[in-house]
Amino acid sequence: MHASQGRSAGLGLALASAFAFGGSGVAAKPLIEAGLDPLHVVWLRVAGAALVMLPVAWRHRDLLRRKPGLLVGFGLLAVAGVQAFYFASLSRIPVGVALLIEYLAPALVLGWVRFVQRRPVTRAAALGVVLAVGGLACVVQIWSGLSFDLLGLLLALAAACCQVGYFVLSDQGADEAEPADPLGVIAYGLLIGALVLTVVARPWGMDTSVLAGRADLGGTSVPSWLLLGWIILIATVLAYVTGVVSVRRLSPQVAGVVACLEAVIATVLAWVLLGEHLETPQLLGGALVLVGAFIAQSTAPKAPSEGPVAGSEGERGEAGGGAVVGDRVPAADGEGAERGPAAGAEGELSGGRTSP
Repeated sequence: MHASQGRSAGLGLALASAFAFGGSGVAAKPLIEAGLDPLHVVWLRVAGAALVMLPVAWRHRDLLRRKPGLLVGFGLLAVAGVQAFYFASLSRIPVGVALLIEYLAPALVLGWVRFVQRRPVTRAAALGVVLAVGGLACVVQIWSGLSFDLLGLLLALAAACCQVGYFVLSDQGADEAEPADPLGVIAYGLLIGALVLTVVARPWGMDTSVLAGRADLGGTSVPSWLLLGWIILIATVLAYVTGVVSVRRLSPQVAGVVACLEAVIATVLAWVLLGEHLETPQLLGGALVLVGAFIAQSTAPKAPSEGPVAGSEGERGEAGGGAVVGDRVPAADGEGAERGPAAGAEGELSGGRTSP
């Protein structure tokens, strides 16, 4: 029951994260159209969030000694890398294509878990990823304006790889006796990301007068600072916090598929707030993403039953058919979570499941 509640909470947090991330484009586009460079918007987003999280970083300053590699990796990959490579790719390939390639990350997460960590994934989880990616292709309408610019595709693929780093590093060390607090990891990740993006974006050349004026949001004039506040507090701080905690409660591959909803949410918000209407293929694609996310989430690990696992080949095969990556639902605050029996030898999985 405890594990089921943990998964439900994790799914809710993942959906909140997808909604928060999905709203960033709707708030950023009016600022860009008002005259701000896209990279400057990214720098303001990350640097502002880093300032908000500065007290949290100070509170968890012991992480600098305990987990320096994790903090640097999260800052470089999950914060600076995703943002910088994605925006760089937009200068060479269409936005929809770049977004689709970036959200190949859930499939890449499954590849990482299956072939690098050598842990099993179910056919259902893989099917969920296929449906989600196929739905994304419809949402972004990949068939319109596809351009095979090699450098642009490589940059978008680099953003997808950095997105994998976000999901994998968010789960790193969650099962340790003294796990790294997710809020501390986010705080230092934002600080490191802000430093890296300062070199890339060169904010000293930014047109700051835009921030003192107003921007057009779907025909409504709103203060630019209000949009920037939404980007910093909701689309960055809240999005990263709920996203990382959801990975701790679910698993990298499940949270990764749910994160695909970001593209759907972004498209719907653009429809409502910016008047960018959805077409029938996009609506169908959104439904596919929802179905794919549901299938992947429904394969989340269940708490193992007490007692020894049956050793017959038929029973092992039946148990293995419903297994997914991961054998835990860790609590976000680092408290103990329900876990299956630990593997006793290399290649052996919790609960006696065998790799397919």
